[in-house]
Amino acid sequence: MMKKNRYKEIRAGVLISGVLAVIFLTMFFLWNSQNHEQRAYKVILIPKVIDNTNGFWTSLTEGAQLGAAELNIDLEVVGGSSEEDVEGQIQYIKESIQKKPDAIIVAPCSYSETSNALQDVVDNDIRLVLIDSVIDRDIAESTVSTDNYVAGKELGEFTKTLLAKDMQIGIVAHVKGASTAIERENGMRAGLGKYEHQVVDIVFSGSSYDKAYSLTKDMMEKHPKIKVIMGTNEYSAVGAARAIEDLGLTGKVKVVGFDNSIEEIQMLEAGVFQGIIIQKPFNMGYLSIQQAAKILGGQPIEKKLDSGSKMITKKNMYEEENQRLLYPFTGQQ
Repeated sequence: MMKKNRYKEIRAGVLISGVLAVIFLTMFFLWNSQNHEQRAYKVILIPKVIDNTNGFWTSLTEGAQLGAAELNIDLEVVGGSSEEDVEGQIQYIKESIQKKPDAIIVAPCSYSETSNALQDVVDNDIRLVLIDSVIDRDIAESTVSTDNYVAGKELGEFTKTLLAKDMQIGIVAHVKGASTAIERENGMRAGLGKYEHQVVDIVFSGSSYDKAYSLTKDMMEKHPKIKVIMGTNEYSAVGAARAIEDLGLTGKVKVVGFDNSIEEIQMLEAGVFQGIIIQKPFNMGYLSIQQAAKILGGQPIEKKLDSGSKMITKKNMYEEENQRLLYPFTGQQ
């Protein structure tokens, strides 16, 4: 009898031990799975340029940083000091691949020259998101950008309202070969419609305030009958506007352009700019991080995400909604 009881006790002990082991292993795997899910993904952002004087790229980076903080992303931002430095950006892409991040977000400086380096990102099983610009290959899992053709067309349509017959137009673009420059110019020309043939010159500033300034002065000397200048990004538009102001041509030569730095807003108030089409770079940065997080988490994403744009003039710039867009310090766009 005692042996039977002893046997039962042993069996019960073994059974309890087995149950406890199962519970322990289950808890361990659940904890390990949860810990894996909560691991901070490593993401590297490579904008075209890191430049504290440029409102667009500063705002875009701030948006990405906010997204990273909210979504538990370990974000690193690397980049050069010039949008024209394609080779420099390629080197940053190569160095980023060596760090083996979970994802890389890139604003490509060139439509075609960065393609091989970005192909290497994909070939190394690193998730790729493009921001602001595109390349000549469909290899990114998602692209977050302004619809540059639509924005350019809207700027062109506004510019038409400033024109009369035979008024000459000059375009100060940014980087030749960049998808944003190509798409915006095409959109602007489409928006100009019957006035498109009045574009007498187009120059490329290389996304340099100083170069845009000197090229605009040269353009005005070469084509003194130009009455409207269109800038395709902040560097180009601001450089051109500074030149027109220094030449004493404010109001006589009308200036329109892209983006909304503090200087551009002040020049819009002063009448140097007649209109600016503003992008939403804070949104762009935030949404790129959000897309990367969804990709890494296996969630549905949008292949192409338009971060939005809006035409701002002196007439509508003081509207409450437009003030929030012009001064996006709260990130509410």
